[in-house]
Parts: sequence; structure tokens; C-alpha cells
Amino acid sequence: MLPNRMHLKKQTEEQLKRLKSHTGVTPNVSARIAFFRSLESGYRFSGEPISLDGGLSLDKVTWLGDLELAVETLLRKYYPELGSKELEQAWAAHVEDGIASLRSHKSLTGFSNTF
Repeated sequence: MLPNRMHLKKQTEEQLKRLKSHTGVTPNVSARIAFFRSLESGYRFSGEPISLDGGLSLDKVTWLGDLELAVETLLRKYYPELGSKELEQAWAAHVEDGIASLRSHKSLTGFSNTF
């Protein structure tokens, strides 16, 4: 189970905020899209600890929305041995990996055409 308050890496947060300024898509929605794109691409979290040094601390309901159960189920499926904090790191790593394919969009039209 993911912790109730979740963080990302500072660099990932900055990319999400920049994407919001270009497209209007909020960071939590972009993070959801990035997470699933990362899973689809085949990326897997190595288990290596990462520093979640970002200042944007949101509760998991805000980060995940209606997809909370799906995200937690997928994380438990792929990483059954990880605890709560490690699952947060896995989630953050997937968001970081997935945002790489989204961060260059300069408009909502370009963003939506990637799907």
C-alpha cells in the first residue's frame, strides 16, 4: 500500500509544472499518464533507493484520483516484495520515466495527439 502523502524527485516535479504551463494539464493528471506510459514501455524499477526531494507533497488520492486502486494493484503485482516507502519510490521512478516522453509538448493539441 502506498503512503498517504507522496513525493517525487524535484526534477520530475519541475517537468510536470513546465508541462502544465504549456498544456494546462495539471501535474497530478500528467503524473498518472506518465506512470501508465512507463509501464507500457516495459520500464521496471530496479529497487535502488532514490531521493524524493521534491517540495510538492500531495496525498495519494490527489496524485492518483480514481486510478488509485489500479495503480496500487499494478505496483503490488510488479513489486510484491516492496514495502510502502519503496512502492512510493517505484511509483516516482515510473512517473520520472514516463514524463520523458511527454515533457516536450508545447500545446494541449500536441499533448493529446500522443495517445
